[in-house]
Amino acid sequence: MHSQVVVLGGGPGGYAAAFMAADLGMEVAIVEADPRLGGTCLLRGCIPSKALLHVAKVISEAGDMADWGIEFDKPKIDVDKVRARKEKIIETLSDGLASLAVRRNVKRIHARGVFVDSNTLELEGGNPETYESKRLTFDHCILATGSVPAMPKAFDIGSPRVFDSTGALALADIPGSLLVVGGGYIGLEMGTFYAELGANVSVVELTDGLLPGADRDLVKPLIKRVHERFLGIHTGTKVVGLKDVGECVEVEFEGPEHNGVHKYDRVLISIGRRPVSGGFGLENTKVTVNERGFVETDDQQRTSDPSILAIGDVAGEPMLAHKAAVEGKVAAEVLAGEPAAFDVQAMPAVVFTDPEIAWAGLTAEEAKQQGRAVNIAQYPWQASGRAMANGRTDGLTKWIIEPETERVLGCGIVGNGAGELISEAVLAIEMGCHIRDIAESIHPHPTLSETIAFAGEVHLGTATEVYRPKRK
Repeated sequence: MHSQVVVLGGGPGGYAAAFMAADLGMEVAIVEADPRLGGTCLLRGCIPSKALLHVAKVISEAGDMADWGIEFDKPKIDVDKVRARKEKIIETLSDGLASLAVRRNVKRIHARGVFVDSNTLELEGGNPETYESKRLTFDHCILATGSVPAMPKAFDIGSPRVFDSTGALALADIPGSLLVVGGGYIGLEMGTFYAELGANVSVVELTDGLLPGADRDLVKPLIKRVHERFLGIHTGTKVVGLKDVGECVEVEFEGPEHNGVHKYDRVLISIGRRPVSGGFGLENTKVTVNERGFVETDDQQRTSDPSILAIGDVAGEPMLAHKAAVEGKVAAEVLAGEPAAFDVQAMPAVVFTDPEIAWAGLTAEEAKQQGRAVNIAQYPWQASGRAMANGRTDGLTKWIIEPETERVLGCGIVGNGAGELISEAVLAIEMGCHIRDIAESIHPHPTLSETIAFAGEVHLGTATEVYRPKRK
C-alpha cells in the first residue's frame, strides 16, 4: 500500500496539512490511532475546555448581576447533561472533519503508525478494515503527532483521584475540593470551570507567580479575580508527595506559607505538556530529535530526513493549535513545490480564564531581556464606557511600540473577550502598522475594541477619556 503523502496524526495540524495537500492535487492518507479526527485540541483539549468554560462564564455572569439588583437562584447542575452536551459538540465537529476528508479523497487509516524506515510505516491495531496491508510506503510523511500532558512519576500514583487535563475534562463529578498543581494556563482554565460549578479550588505553583512568563500587568487583574473565586493560591510552593487514602488524596507541601499535609477530593496535575516523539520508530529515520524531545525543523517544516516534515507541538513551542494548522499548510505547500515558509511576526496566545488574557508579538519582558528600547502605551478599561456597562472594568489594553518609527511590535490585552480582540493587533503587527494607523482608524462606539485604538491615542497624547498628554 502506497501514498504520495502520509500525515501521521489527525489533529489540527495533521488534518490541515492533509486537506491542503489534497487540495493541491496530491494523493494523501492520514494515519491516526484514534478512530476520530481532531486530535487533542478537538477531542480532549481546546474545544471541550472552552465548552465547559462557557458554562462557567454563564454561571459567573449570573452571579455578577446581583450588583444590578437581579438575583438568580443557585444553579442546579446536571453533570451528566453537561458532559453529554460537551460530547455532542465534539462529535459534531469530528463528524464534520470526517466528511471533509471524504470530499477531498483523503484516505483515513485508523491505526498506530510506526516507522520501519524513512519511507515506510508499519500499521498496528486500530481498525484493520481501513488499511489493506500492514505496511504503508510513502514519498513524504508529515509528522503531526502532537503532545500529551506531562505527568512526573512521583505524581503518577495510579489513583483515579489524581488526573491530568484529559481526566479533568472527562468531568466524572464536581469534587468538594480540588487542588490544581501548576499555575499555568491549563490549570487556571480548569480551576475556573470547577470553581464556578461549586468546587473549592486551590492552586499550588512552584514559581513565585501565576502564569510564569506572561506580562505581569496583564496577570494582575486575573490574580485579583482568582483570589476571589479560589479557596487558596500558593505560589513558591512545592508538592513533595501524594497519597490516596481512600476517600481523599493527602498532599504534602513545602513552601513559605503553606506546609504540611492537606487533604483534597481530587488533584489535577497541570505542569505542562511534552511532545510525542518517541515510541514509534523515529530512530529508524534520519530525523533529529533535540534534548527536549522536539523534532528539529527549518522554516519550511523540513526535518533532517529528506522524506519527512514535522509540524505542530512535536516540532517545537509554542504548543498552539493555530500554529500547528499554519505549519501544516506550509508543509503541504512546500511538498507541492510552492515557495512557502513559516514566517510569523505575531503569534497570538490566549488564556481563557476569567478575565481572559491575550497577547501577540513582542512583550515588555522580552524587550527588556533583549535590551531593546520600547515605548509602552496602556489604556485602563475603567475608562471604557462599554466595560463599565458590562460591569467588568478589570481590563487593560497595552501596546509595545518602536520609539524611532512608532511601529507596533506587540500587544497585550486582559479583560472580558480579550481572545476575540487580539486578532486586530496580530494583523497590525504583521502588516508593520504604525500606532497612528490604529489610533486613527475609527472603531465603533461603545465597544471594547475601542480600547485598542484608545491605547494608541494614549501614546499620541490624544486620548479623550483619560488624561495622558504627550510629553514635549
